[in-house]
Parts: sequence; C-alpha cells; structure tokens
Amino acid sequence: MESKTWLRPEDLYLIDVRVRPMLLSVDRSDATVSQSVSFDVIAAVAEREGIDPLNLEPPEYEALYDVINPEALDSLFATRENGRQRPTGCVEFPFCGYHITVASDGEVEVSDLE
Repeated sequence: MESKTWLRPEDLYLIDVRVRPMLLSVDRSDATVSQSVSFDVIAAVAEREGIDPLNLEPPEYEALYDVINPEALDSLFATRENGRQRPTGCVEFPFCGYHITVASDGEVEVSDLE
C-alpha cells in the first residue's frame, strides 16, 4: 500500500515562498481580470531594472512584502464590494532603491530616491 504525505497549510505557504517569493496570490487564468496594483509595482521596477518581473526576487532584490503588505496595497484603492469607488489619494514608499508612488487610479510611478 502506498504511503500518503499530508501537507499542512503552513507547508504550502513555505513552498510557495521558497519557489517564487515575489509572486502574488492572484489567479491570472482569466484574461479579463486586470493585474493587481502590487504586481504593477513589481513590473514597473523590473522595467526600470531591465529584467523580467519574475526575476525581481530575493536575494538580488528586495521583497515587496518586506516593504508593504501587497494585499493591503491591492485593496486600498480597489472598488468596494458595493460597487462604490474608494477615495482618491496615493501611497508612497521606497522599494528596491526607487521611490514608488501608487495613485488611486492604479497608476504606478517609479522615480529615483532623492
């Protein structure tokens, strides 16, 4: 009889973190679903660095989740469940040697740290 190996939820999380720590838990199988703001931040920094977003990961690069909570960033300006828009504004933070500004409309600006 074949032995089964059972994984605990924390085992799955650790596997995910070791494999791709910069990836976000977003289902991209539906082409109509837009990217998350946190992925847009990673993509914008990767573009400035001249690399693929999937290569923007530790130890060469800072992890986004070490700087800001990606899920909180994604939900900050997301449309509310009742369909109403959230207030306007922006979030600014340093990431990978850049100054990142995320506007309420989802626009991501990457500039050099001053």
